[in-house]
Amino acid sequence: MRYALLAGFAAIALSACSQGADEAPADPVENAWVRLPAVDGRPAAAYFTLHGGDAGDTLIAVDSERVASIELHETTMEGGAMRMRPIMSVDIPAGETIAFEPGGRHAMLFGVDPEVTAGTNLTLHFRFDSGRDVSIEAATIDAGDDAPAQESGQDHGAH
Repeated sequence: MRYALLAGFAAIALSACSQGADEAPADPVENAWVRLPAVDGRPAAAYFTLHGGDAGDTLIAVDSERVASIELHETTMEGGAMRMRPIMSVDIPAGETIAFEPGGRHAMLFGVDPEVTAGTNLTLHFRFDSGRDVSIEAATIDAGDDAPAQESGQDHGAH
């Protein structure tokens, strides 16, 4: 009886662990890149793709050890003029993909370490409402350069 009880608890614990793993998207962040500013001291912009996976999630913050602060923004058309406005979070519905791209949603990077130059990678840390943290290496390019080619399966680490 004692072994049957222990086996039952083990089965419940394992099913709870595997259920959580199935709900989290395998690669919630892909294709991260940063366009460095044309003028020193101005903010850079980061772009990336978010995947909602089976359960969906909400992006609540992006940060980096080599950047003073990062804000999420979106570009809107108001009265015939394009304007940027800060956003506090971004919902990523289950099965959906949300693109942060030039002319739309993006992350503004204020106070980028001057040693970050085109061609170096910048580690970005993404925090989600679910408690999931994901770190990804973002390619950096100069202000006038073309965006990098989109790849899938970028190296990243979940914490």
